[in-house]
Amino acid sequence: MPLQSSKTRRWSGWFCWIYCLHSFLITCWVSSLLAAPAKPPNILLIISDDQAWNDYGFMGHPSIRTPRLDRLAAESACFTRGYVPSSLCCPSLASILTGLPPQRHRVVCNDPPRPPSIPASSFYRSPEFLAGRDRLAGFIEAVPTLPKSLASRGYQSFQSGKWWQGNYSHGGFTHGMTRGERHGDEGLIIGRTTLEPIDSFVSQAEHAGKPWMVWYAPMMPHDPHTPPERLLAKYRTIAPSLHVARYWAMVEWFDETCGHLLDMLDRKGLAENTVVAYVADNGWITDPITGRFASRSKQSPYDGGLRTPILLRWPSRIKPFRDDTHPVSSLDLMPTLLEAAGLPKPAGLTGISLLQARAFRQRTAIHGACFTHNGVDLDHPESGLRWRWIIDGPWKLILPASWNEPNQVPELYHLMKDPGELHNLATLHPGRVHSLRRKADREWNPQPPLIRN
Repeated sequence: MPLQSSKTRRWSGWFCWIYCLHSFLITCWVSSLLAAPAKPPNILLIISDDQAWNDYGFMGHPSIRTPRLDRLAAESACFTRGYVPSSLCCPSLASILTGLPPQRHRVVCNDPPRPPSIPASSFYRSPEFLAGRDRLAGFIEAVPTLPKSLASRGYQSFQSGKWWQGNYSHGGFTHGMTRGERHGDEGLIIGRTTLEPIDSFVSQAEHAGKPWMVWYAPMMPHDPHTPPERLLAKYRTIAPSLHVARYWAMVEWFDETCGHLLDMLDRKGLAENTVVAYVADNGWITDPITGRFASRSKQSPYDGGLRTPILLRWPSRIKPFRDDTHPVSSLDLMPTLLEAAGLPKPAGLTGISLLQARAFRQRTAIHGACFTHNGVDLDHPESGLRWRWIIDGPWKLILPASWNEPNQVPELYHLMKDPGELHNLATLHPGRVHSLRRKADREWNPQPPLIRN
């Protein structure tokens, strides 16, 4: 075989060198994609308070203006069939914080049981009320929470707005505003009065070189519905009543505050590596006569109380899309945000990471339970149960608890054909009721064991 010429050997050497360099660069590029970022993403968790699932521009409301949330939805993984497990503020917020359904974290009520001997007018100042609130806070201290888990990755976390579990530290937050009163005391100025505490916290965390998480849960658009006149004027003549106009204006006011926070991320150069998650704690439909909530919204098992859009924006990692098909849950937020931070999901969580498309597309069923406003027996969470519910694909089954809802019957709805849940199909589809009930029974697992219907 003839020997290679010196020119051929020279070209061969150059080729080998270029090939090796190319392979090295490809290896480095792939490794950079697979490696966790040096600093985990920041997390801004926005939680609306008492807002119906369709009261947004991007969800089709014809009158309410929500330009900043509309833009956020367009930039996010937007799940329009999101749900919270319970349609009451305190249990729902506890589930967002822990990734657990109410019967498992055991905060199933807004307030502890009221002894018959204590009048309602004086209960909130009584030692029994304070002792009950301490017990509820202890339930949260006993389980993993999102801030506690993030702390193991070096995160600082900040609580603002609605918070029922005593001092913010009970939830594992490193920083916060609420010291211990019902609803949230000092934390409730957030949004309605100022956003400066959040801005200051973010600046401090950035100066310390720490990843951070913000819990922004303002008491908005929650009543009292006291919007600025400049916003109320937009809705006075087009809303069905002044009560409804005030609520619509509150929704737009809340939207403005979300925009201020998103602008803060841009101003500080933090938007690219910040996960923005959005959810409402429960729904609300304004009674146009009384101004209170309508019967099929808050505290009910219907979509008016349970459904919410869920948004996830992470510009460097999530490609925006809209999903109108698959039901997802606020219980999915904790696994999702922990995965984004590079942390494992705590044992026992039933939620899934919404960063995994295959997972939420293959899952069909989500579950929840609604309880009495005041607890019945804190040692037995099922004592306050009113309804369990399951959504499986387009179908929704509502199962009343006979001991609290003795006059109710099972209700079955096809949500795609009947989004208003007006036509109970339970008697027409007994086989489907039976199969969905069996699925719901397998999921329902309170401690101690439940009282069965």
